[in-house]
Parts: sequence; C-alpha cells; structure tokens
Amino acid sequence: MRTCPLLLYFFLIFVVRVKSDPDPLQDYCIAETRNPQTVFLNGAPCINPINAAPSHFTTSALSKPGNTAANPLGFNVTLTNIRNLPGMNTLGLTMARVDIAGNGLVPPHTHPRASEVTILIKGSLLVGFVDTTNRLFTQQLREGDSFVFPKGLIHFLYNLDSKASALTISGLSSQNPGAQLASSATFTTKPSIPDDILKKAFQINGQDVSRIRKNLGG
Repeated sequence: MRTCPLLLYFFLIFVVRVKSDPDPLQDYCIAETRNPQTVFLNGAPCINPINAAPSHFTTSALSKPGNTAANPLGFNVTLTNIRNLPGMNTLGLTMARVDIAGNGLVPPHTHPRASEVTILIKGSLLVGFVDTTNRLFTQQLREGDSFVFPKGLIHFLYNLDSKASALTISGLSSQNPGAQLASSATFTTKPSIPDDILKKAFQINGQDVSRIRKNLGG
C-alpha cells in the first residue's frame, strides 16, 4: 500500500491546479492596451496605478442590443473584455449580454474555464445543463429569475416566445472563460475529424456527416 501517499500527492497537485483565475496581488491591474503586447502573461500588463481613473472601471459595452439577425440561430453575445473594461484585468470575471430573437437558441456549449450565473432581464427562456452522468437539469425562467451553469458543463438557452426577443445578463468566473459550441467543435474542425470517427460516435453515415458539416459551415 506504499502507493497511497504517491496517489495522494498527485491528487493534491491536481486540486491545486484546477481552480479559478489567480487572485490579483494588488488592488487592481488596469490593462495596458495602447501598446502592442510583446510579453504574454496570464492576463495583460498593468498601467501605473497612479494613472488609474474611474473610466477604467466602467463600460457601456452591454447597453446596446446585439444583432441577432446576423446569426442563423438568432442570438448575439456581447462580452466585457480588457479593451472595453480595462479595470477588470486580473479580477477573474467577465460579464455578458445575451440577446436572443424569437425562437432563438444559444446552442449547447461549454465554458471550460468558468461557471456562469445568468439573470433573465426580458422575455421567457428555457435553460438547462447536462452533468457528467448525462442528467439534464432544465428550468423555464421568467423575468427576474436567475440560473447557474456549473463550470465546464454543456448548457443552452432557448427563447420559448416565437415573436418577442429575450435578454439576459450573465457573470462568468474567469477573465477569459472561453466558449466551445458542441456541434462546431465536432463537425467544423480544421483539419476535419475523420469521417469514420464521427460515423461511429454519432451512429450516422457518411452522407449525414457531409450534410451536417455543410449546414454548420464546415
């Protein structure tokens, strides 16, 4: 049983590494975005704190509706980032505005580096996520309701109203949460995942693979 301490050691290393964005070492680290970045950090370089101003901590980026018509699925996501909100640098969070047209869908996707909490501002949505046992958790949201999507799990948002648009505001627990659409990540990779793998994985034929790729723009 001498392997137990070794297993515990590797487990502790794993737990230490699987965590949210690191805490800042100062009150704030306003992102330096004016000059080309020559040194790549886990975040962005900071300006001199003496030059900090209230404008670095506020943004109107989420105030305007996104163009849902440009997306065949009828949704648009507007994110805060270090360019429109430089004061968020190193704080381990992102905000998002999600506009969803009537019957629009934010398709199944994951955020590999963040949990997400969303509040429905306008409309009616069906939201849900799937855990690692393939159990589906769904909820119909009314205006003012909130819902949490755990980190890394596949989730979706669907507008139940065929005519009226919906609006949510979300907070994500990472400066760079990432987003990976399940369908695009499978069928539109460059280079393509071999057809034989997709046929076996989804129990479909070659024509199905080609059709899905074409429909997704792959």
